[in-house]
Amino acid sequence: KVNRKSFMGNYVVNADGYPLNPVGRTGIVGRGLLGRWGPNHAADPIVTRWKRDNAGIVEVDKQTGKPVLQFVAIQRRDSGEWAIPGGMIDSNETISTTLMREFMEEALNFLKMNERKILQNSIMEFFTKGDEIYKGYVDDPRNTDNSWMETVAINFHDEENNIVGKLRLKAGDDARNVRWMDLNKEINLYANHSDFVNTVVSRRKAHW
Repeated sequence: KVNRKSFMGNYVVNADGYPLNPVGRTGIVGRGLLGRWGPNHAADPIVTRWKRDNAGIVEVDKQTGKPVLQFVAIQRRDSGEWAIPGGMIDSNETISTTLMREFMEEALNFLKMNERKILQNSIMEFFTKGDEIYKGYVDDPRNTDNSWMETVAINFHDEENNIVGKLRLKAGDDARNVRWMDLNKEINLYANHSDFVNTVVSRRKAHW
């Protein structure tokens, strides 16, 4: 069953039965490139680790004196922009399931079936311990007057780099590339993903 509820609360439906974007008009009528009328729900897993040198020591920025945080970033195939490896929440799927599925599909594509089974338990446990960063409307270029993106962004942090932090990354079909990216104010990410990672940096008291 498709979830028609908005994270923003109630939204207006016009006389023709079409939902109206709760943030305002975009100048584009209809559903556009989005799959559903009204809210289209996504989940964005922000997977982080501390940047470490060859000896395994956490690197500290010389100017700020704060540890450098890295996150898993994918390069979108459609726009070429770097982004959080998120995706749409399927019908009857929990948010936590979407978060883990999208991360494994887009960033851990190298895993063979037997490797997935071996790592599945530790990865599943890793994705049960997250901190919610944002839940609501997303300023997405695909938004229209009648369809819009909403997301839940959750930070999953590998403190000791011994779970996903040590895995080799390989991009899935929806991504051109994937890598651990240093977090700082110079990065330019898709939509408002920079706002999400900035919040993570603040909470982790990391370099920005």
